[in-house]
Amino acid sequence: MLRTFEKVFVEANKWALVLLFTAMAVIVFANVSLRYLTTGSIIWAEEVARYLMIWMTFIGAGLALRVGGHVAISNLQEVLPNLGQKILRSLLVLMLLGFFCAMIWFGLDYMNRTRFQLTPATRIPFRYVYAAMPIGFGLLIVHLLLIARTYIETLSFRELEADGTKAAPID
Repeated sequence: MLRTFEKVFVEANKWALVLLFTAMAVIVFANVSLRYLTTGSIIWAEEVARYLMIWMTFIGAGLALRVGGHVAISNLQEVLPNLGQKILRSLLVLMLLGFFCAMIWFGLDYMNRTRFQLTPATRIPFRYVYAAMPIGFGLLIVHLLLIARTYIETLSFRELEADGTKAAPID
């Protein structure tokens, strides 16, 4: 059951990124094409592309976490005995969870502070732009919880492949 949830969750996260990237690429391509072919451009294209990039960054952070794609310093961990490594990784997971929860809190606060401000070109409330932060950190929590046990026990990151198998551990 959990494995099925994880597979569906990861695939949905991947497809959300694909859709956001496709939308951004189409908007930017159309705007550049119009600018060079007709000397006109889409007024809101740059703004929407920027906001799509913000959303892609926050939504994609969880997928990067799953495969160990974020910056890490492992020197201390490597000199510790096996039990010490597991304790350190457990502390790291707890600290990350605390940080992610704090960022959700601050993100929601920031959303509420900007709820009456409107974007310049599209005139949508900034809260929808800044909603990427709490949503992205919420996704990070789910991704972290799904990989935490494997990470703590073996220091391996994983990603579910299309056929449901685990990718090889990252060294």
